[in-house]
Amino acid sequence: MLSRDYVLELLSKVKDPQYEFPLLEMQFIRDVMVKDTRISLTVVCIELGQEYKEAVEQSVRAAFKIVEPIDLHIRFREPSEREMATVRQLLSPDEQREPTAEEIEQKGHAAGLENLSIIHPESGVRFIAVASGKGGVGKSTVTVNLATSLARLGKRVGIIDADIYGFSVPDMMGIEEYPEVEEGRIQPVERFGVKVMSMGFFIRENNPVIWRGPMLGRMLRQFFADVEWGELDYMLLDLPPGTGDVALDVHQMLPQSKEVLVTTPHATASFVAARAGAMAIQTNHDILGVVENMAYYQTRDGQKDYVFGRGGGGMLAENLHTELLAQIPLGAPDNLATDPDFSPSVYAEDTEIGQMYLELAQRVLEKYN
Repeated sequence: MLSRDYVLELLSKVKDPQYEFPLLEMQFIRDVMVKDTRISLTVVCIELGQEYKEAVEQSVRAAFKIVEPIDLHIRFREPSEREMATVRQLLSPDEQREPTAEEIEQKGHAAGLENLSIIHPESGVRFIAVASGKGGVGKSTVTVNLATSLARLGKRVGIIDADIYGFSVPDMMGIEEYPEVEEGRIQPVERFGVKVMSMGFFIRENNPVIWRGPMLGRMLRQFFADVEWGELDYMLLDLPPGTGDVALDVHQMLPQSKEVLVTTPHATASFVAARAGAMAIQTNHDILGVVENMAYYQTRDGQKDYVFGRGGGGMLAENLHTELLAQIPLGAPDNLATDPDFSPSVYAEDTEIGQMYLELAQRVLEKYN
């Protein structure tokens, strides 16, 4: 009996016959189903000709020669406009290498919008990378609430959901629509006064992203280069946990960005988060401070129950020679799915935790300035 993981491993070797990129990495092999020796899958076709389809089918069947006999069913479909908009830059030969500073500037001028220059220090955009050492500490929750609070303070704010493997920002903010493409430019989705761009807009049915480092870097550059951000004061980047390829790419692309570290009070979470802080220091990025999330649980009688222990955030801030910006308790927004402003993770401004995030935003502004 074939396992799905083994089938995906075999499919990872199948390349586009024209562009030579791995089809599975580009999410152009979809809907893989495995039952005993029956395998079915869908291939998204960049080219619509019969010759192209035959070449792809031959490559797929060749990948399974070592496990024959099998019952293989291949479906083909055309790419959607959204899929083509996502991968167009990745398919361009010019995108197979890092652009020079001169090319970045020229491309921005050619677009008439200076889009790529958004990452240049003279653009005036202030970048805040929100990082953590491990997953599950509420980094994305802090990101969306900090961004929303900055917008409530009158700032023009954008979010790039740079956690490409674990994207969650659209769902957390209750975003149901998708970005549109106007005159070749991707328009970010705006929610609570915050402009948002995420890999989650381009992945259907919550499928996993199976990409390697270089492709992730190109996707991030596309978020900077091909999205019509307009005028921004602050751009928040929700980094993936840890110190992997995406975090390193962001640090290299944005030497002027500053960082907020998120941890829980637990000593282990604090210990792991210190590595993310050390990475920021080693790449000469200022740390604005530490947010201790899930700091305690407020009981109905007003007592604080320290579910995950105490002191982790303060210890992390002390070790990194920065300050503890906020201690956010365990909680969830008290709203209904039928509310027009519903979101699973954004707190209303007039709630106790909403006010804590507003104070956090004010502290971040003070520290950045």
